[in-house]
Amino acid sequence: MTTLTTGRLILRPLIDADAPAYAAMRYHPDVARWLAPATGDAGDAALAMIAYFAECRAKDGHAPWGMFLKTADGREGRLIGQGGLRVIPEFDGRTELLYAVHPDVHGKGYASEMGRATLRHGFEDRGLDLVFAITRPDNAASRAVMARLGMRHTRAVVYKGIDAVWYEIDAATWRAGVSP
Repeated sequence: MTTLTTGRLILRPLIDADAPAYAAMRYHPDVARWLAPATGDAGDAALAMIAYFAECRAKDGHAPWGMFLKTADGREGRLIGQGGLRVIPEFDGRTELLYAVHPDVHGKGYASEMGRATLRHGFEDRGLDLVFAITRPDNAASRAVMARLGMRHTRAVVYKGIDAVWYEIDAATWRAGVSP
């Protein structure tokens, strides 16, 4: 299982023991309003999502990670979000960059930091040709992350009944914009 580290983050696969912290982030009202709705108990839904991500990883070779703050001594701190790559069958099996962070860390650049590491992983290690991201049209913060990552808005889509905007970046564009 791949784990990535950045200057401030550790990105690793979620495990069942992460479910309470994951549920507190993913089903927080300020996060959940931007995502597809979940039904039932948040703890059960978190465990189901963790199992789904493990299935994606086994099938596709990649899946979203838990986004953990790195402590001053480089160890794993608290879970603040999720982020990573996921194959979306409804979009011809293309790979999505997805992310969500707890509201108490919004605006600190964690989603962009995770996104840069994830795009590097996707293009360099996984050999992807294109990565897309979608969000609701009025999610200005998410759209700003996509733009900071060099993604460009190309169209509107509907995903699971939700109107969304589609941003994408291909491998050549990403490579041209990567600093040495």
